[in-house]
Order: sequence, then C-alpha cells, then structure tokens
Amino acid sequence: MAGSSSSSSSGQPQFIVSTGNRSFSNAPLIEKSDSCEQIVVPDRKSWKNLFSYMGPGFLVSIAYIDPGNFETDLQAGAQYKYGLLWIILVASCAALVIQSLAANLGVVTGKHLAEHCRSEYPRIPNFILWVLAEIAIVACDIPEVIGTAFALNMLFRIPVWIGVLLTGFSTLILLALQQYGVRKLEFFIGFLVFTIAGCFLGELGYAKPDASEVLEGLFVPKLGGNGATGLAISLLGAMVMPHNLFLHSALVLSRKIPRSVRGIKEACRFYLIESGFALSVAFLINISVISVTGAVCNSSNLNPEDKSKCEDLDLNKASFLLKNVLGSWSSKLFAIALLASGQSSTITGTYAGQYVMQGFLDLRLVPWVRNFLTRCLAIVPSLIVALIGGSAGAGKLIIIASMILSFELPFALIPLLKFTSCKTKMGAHANSVVISAITWVIGSLIMSINVYYLVSGFINILIHGHLKRAASISLGIFGFGGLGLYLGAIAYLVFRKNSKASHLLALTTHESRQSAANESGQGSMPNLPREDIVDMQLPQRAAEQVDR
Repeated sequence: MAGSSSSSSSGQPQFIVSTGNRSFSNAPLIEKSDSCEQIVVPDRKSWKNLFSYMGPGFLVSIAYIDPGNFETDLQAGAQYKYGLLWIILVASCAALVIQSLAANLGVVTGKHLAEHCRSEYPRIPNFILWVLAEIAIVACDIPEVIGTAFALNMLFRIPVWIGVLLTGFSTLILLALQQYGVRKLEFFIGFLVFTIAGCFLGELGYAKPDASEVLEGLFVPKLGGNGATGLAISLLGAMVMPHNLFLHSALVLSRKIPRSVRGIKEACRFYLIESGFALSVAFLINISVISVTGAVCNSSNLNPEDKSKCEDLDLNKASFLLKNVLGSWSSKLFAIALLASGQSSTITGTYAGQYVMQGFLDLRLVPWVRNFLTRCLAIVPSLIVALIGGSAGAGKLIIIASMILSFELPFALIPLLKFTSCKTKMGAHANSVVISAITWVIGSLIMSINVYYLVSGFINILIHGHLKRAASISLGIFGFGGLGLYLGAIAYLVFRKNSKASHLLALTTHESRQSAANESGQGSMPNLPREDIVDMQLPQRAAEQVDR
C-alpha cells in the first residue's frame, strides 16, 4: 500500500487488497497522513473520561431514527394509536444490550465484527454473510433515499422521483465531511439528532396526546391481529438493524484507550453509558412520532379526506395531514426532521458498508466509489417504484425494506452473541451467564417472531390466494424449501463452535504481550486506534499533506 509522497501523488487506487495476515488486517481504508486526528483517552480514573467516549453512540443511534423508522412509526400510530408503543420500548432495551455487546467486541479485541467473521468462518459461509450484510445495507439505504425525496417534496414541492435523483448529491455532503476527521463528524451527527428531537418535541406540543393512554401503550403489551403482528415486525426490523452491529464494533476503535484491565472495563462501561444516552434520545423521538400520529389520526374532528389518509399513511401524506390538522408549522417541522434523518442516515450507512466490505473480504474501496455504488443500488429500485407507484408505492417499499432487515438480523446477531460469549475471543471480558441468557432470549424471540409471521403469511397466501392447484403446490415447495434453508443457516451459526482465538489487547505485562505476538507470528500486537477507523480524510487531501 502506498504511503510515500510519490505514491500518493500518483493517485489513490480505487481497490486495495491486503496481502497480510488474515487475523490482523490493520491497513488503512484511506491513505493515512501523519496529521490524522487521534482521540486519546487519558490514562486516569475519572468520570471526565466519559466525554472522550462520546460520539459513536450518536452515529449508531441514527439508524433508530431514520426514515424507515418514521414510516413504520406513522403507520403504527395511524392504525393502532398507542397500542404498539410497547414494541418501541422492548426494541430500545434490546438494542441497548445488543449494541453494548458490539462495542465490547471492538474494545476488547481491537477487531470489529466483520473481521471476526472473516477469521472465524470458512470462505463460503463468510461470503454468504457478506452478501447478506450488503443486502441489509441496501435495504437500509432505500428508506433514506425515499425519505429524503419526501422531505424535499414537502419543503419545496419537488416531485418524488426527482427528489430520489437529487439524493445522489448527499454523496458530496459525505465527502465534504470526511476531510474534517471523526470527531467533527460525530458532533455534526449529534447536532442532527438533537435537531430531529427538537422538531418532534414541537410536534408533541401541537398534537397534545393523552399522557395516560401513551403510558398504557408503553407498558401494556397487546397485538390486535395479523396486521398488527406484521407491523410489529416492521417496527422491530426498523429499530434493530444488522448493519448497525458491524458499524458500532468498528466505530469504538477510533479511541486510543489505556490497554489495561481497568482501561478496558472503563471503556466498556462508558460506551454503555454513552450508547444508553444516545439511544434514549432516539427512543423519545420514536415515541413522539407514534404519539403525534396516534393523536392526529384518532381525533374526533377529522374530515373524511384526512381519515382516508390515515388509513394508508406514508411519509408524504403525513406532512399534508399534519398541515391540515395542526397547521403549516407542524408540517414544516416534520419535513425538516425527515430531511435531517435521511441525510445523517446516509453518512452512517456508507461507513457501515465500508467496514463490512473491508472486514469480510479484506477489500477496500475509496469512499466516493463505495458511496456511489451503494447509492445506485438504492436509487434504482426507489426511482422505479416512485415512477410507477408514486408516493404510495415508495411508502410500501420502505415497509418491505424494514422487514428484510428484520429477517436478516439473525445473521449479524448470532455471530455477535457467539463471539462475545466466547472466552477464547474475549477472555475475562466474555459475557456473564446472565447476560448471555438475556441476549440469547432476545435473539430467540426475534427469530421466532420472524418465522411465525413468515409461515403464517405464506400459508395464508396458499389457502386464500385463489391460486391454481399446480401453482399452489409449486409455490409451497419453493416457499417451504426456502424456509428450511433459512432455518438451516441459522442453526449452522448457532451450533457451530468457535475455533479461532483472539489475541487479547488487554494483556498487561510485556512477557504476555510478547508471548501472544510470537504465537500469532507477528512482531507486535496491533495498536489502537485503528487507522482505517480514525483517518476519515479524503485521499486527495491526505496526499496534499504528505507532499507538504
């Protein structure tokens, strides 16, 4: 890999493949300059260290308040008022536990989830997991594209299909931010999160939902039929996203933490606190969206036109509904929040894609190439649906994308649970029996709900779909064969024993470090922070600095 001024000036290669050891691939995704920004945590025992850890949780929290969440939140509030709020509460609690495990994996081992998958699984399963992760990122990017297009339509009356094309310019925004380093990016994302929160707090002031009914919806679980089950799965899929697990385990590597037992424990604890704060803000935003929609769509003074909008509510209709019922300022606040959500989600989704590709394949793309490819894969189906089906079709595409994310979650969640519970990978920092039991229960419930909904929906199509006998038989064989393959893949991940050990970075003595290094065939242990996480500069800017 080029690191000199001559190689830098000759242009950054678009594809870079590491030739080093598979277990410790530590080469930068972007050419590193000497002036790259490092976030160093002081080696002291103090609560002031918490501020050094603030940042990754907010980048992760964006995935919980993206346009896909808003779409499913709107439909949940419109159709079931406050009845599905408890899903948000359960999903948020589960998300905090799961995201903390992802952070712990990166902190303790110095490698993120995708890298662990590459070193642990054989070539074919690893490739399949990478393909599934890439599909999940595209499925996550589709709501961001459509949501941004809807926001532009609300604010500037731009047609949705033109708005879909204009979202490609978010690539320029991302590239402009990359040159300023990870810390400033985290501040910018945090600002967008609080902008979204402020907008929806203002919406609550307009809508004035009944507090007692909201509390009942939060703490009294209920599902009113198969439609509610499907929407609950969409809510869950929009809340707990597979790509977020890869992203969080990589972002924590941007901090250079004290490599001691105390330093590791402190980092894990402070990342838990930081993630809890960021996800609490995201939780309040989701609660606000459902509460506002539930109050508006169940108002006694709705006219027939607004009632019809509530029956099939999407992001675009929500703006006009809020304008008619609550006033024009309410509509503008919603549009601003949606625009902030779509643009911030673009940034985090692109970084997740970069780390997924690097981790699974040891293949690097320069950021603008990676972003361009991801956006094209999301823009093409979004544009086709927007042109053919209009805003209603685009809204349904968001629901489908959210359900895809829910079905794919086990293929990121199970490896995470296996790795963080494994003492050969995490040492003394492996999950306790209690934490392991809780996380496996959460994962099992998610998978069980997915399988139940898939089977019940498929059987309903076979029985009530008015298909010919031959078509029903063929569809049944194909469908149940696919279900068997899905369950078999999950069983493989669950029951396969981990075979690769991690050389823990929490080793405290020189002798133990040297022993672990000799065993791995490396001259030294990998250092934190990881260059590919910290250095988020543009290749052109990095080259200029090296030339100077």
